Amino acid sequence: MRMEPREYFRMGLEGLTDHKLRSLLTMLGIILGVASVIAMLSIGEGAKREALEKFKILGVNNIIVRERALSDEELAEVRAKFSRGLSLADAGAIREIIPTVETVAPQAELEVEAHFEDKSAKATVVGITPETLRILNYELTSGTPITQEQTDKEQRLCLLGSEIARDLFPTTDPLGKSVKLEDQWFEVLGVMGSRSLYTETVGELAARNLNQDVYIPLTAFLRRFDKEKPLASQIDQLTVKVRESEELVATGAVIRRLLERRHYKNKDFDIVIPFELLKQEEKERRIYNLVLGSIAAISLLVGGIGIMNIMLATVLERTREIGIRRAIGAKRKDILIQFLLEAVGLSLIGGAIGVTLGIAISHMVGHIGNFSAVVSPLHVLLAFFVSGAVGVISGTFPARRAAGIDPIEALRYE
Repeated sequence: MRMEPREYFRMGLEGLTDHKLRSLLTMLGIILGVASVIAMLSIGEGAKREALEKFKILGVNNIIVRERALSDEELAEVRAKFSRGLSLADAGAIREIIPTVETVAPQAELEVEAHFEDKSAKATVVGITPETLRILNYELTSGTPITQEQTDKEQRLCLLGSEIARDLFPTTDPLGKSVKLEDQWFEVLGVMGSRSLYTETVGELAARNLNQDVYIPLTAFLRRFDKEKPLASQIDQLTVKVRESEELVATGAVIRRLLERRHYKNKDFDIVIPFELLKQEEKERRIYNLVLGSIAAISLLVGGIGIMNIMLATVLERTREIGIRRAIGAKRKDILIQFLLEAVGLSLIGGAIGVTLGIAISHMVGHIGNFSAVVSPLHVLLAFFVSGAVGVISGTFPARRAAGIDPIEALRYE
């Protein structure tokens, strides 16, 4: 008696639905294992993209030298030891002395109140050079960037961050308008694109919302604004672009020694290498993935063992049925395929439930952690492949045992 493929599936499905609760309990290991795999891959991919975006904004080939936050007493002590803090002279020394440096972009910052007509908002005025826009990957949604000529002429021009632009100009185009920063008027030259960095601390870089920044030529900043603290340094940050990423660590060490010598060994600055932070995050993420992967593997192993145990018990329960089917013409291959399909069916159904659960978990964790979990179709296919493979592996032995039962002995089985 030759069976059609649909007969195999029908009989396999009947074997699963005859004992619904037992089938569900058998699938639990597969469900949890696949859910763990989907959640791990989705959360890991989402975290990876967040990290790449974060460090892309900082520039992976950049070294950030930042003025260290000091109390008034510490600042007075540092100044008493002859250090004037970060300065344009430091930027020039780094650019001239270290051959692996491509360019240096100094910037100075000051928190101010920005005004336009009857609207006002807290903002951070940032004095920049044209190189800053390029090496920190700044993008404008409208207008034009600050040029070197405008910087040299100390022109009162500004670029608005996306949020400060919406606060001051909710319904009008800001280009060409003038905003008041403290007691100084600056013409709006352009509007920056939205940036996500500094909503959290990155290395030694304290949290700050870049979308509330107002960018002006550094020369205009130094001439027209005074720092809040009389002993504050001339520059708040130096962004150093290195020619090759392989030279980042060595260049960072040289910059540290150079600045320590120029600052008379005062520890009044911090150095952050985004590329090194990215590698550290990747290392931590690999450990995290290894832990979750181990949990998923154990769950899948337990699920596979559970399927094998249940299928062996099913073979014993249905020994007489196997004998009857063999007596009326069923071949060993038919019995083998039937029981193997039942095992694979358990795994695939468990895999489908696990995929749904894993997607739900990853989105929930992403919502709690304030990042986007990324569910890739490739991850779903991988989960189904793994669950199917578990079904084949765990179902082969029971299926072979069922196919190997002697029909005469099976008919005598009670």
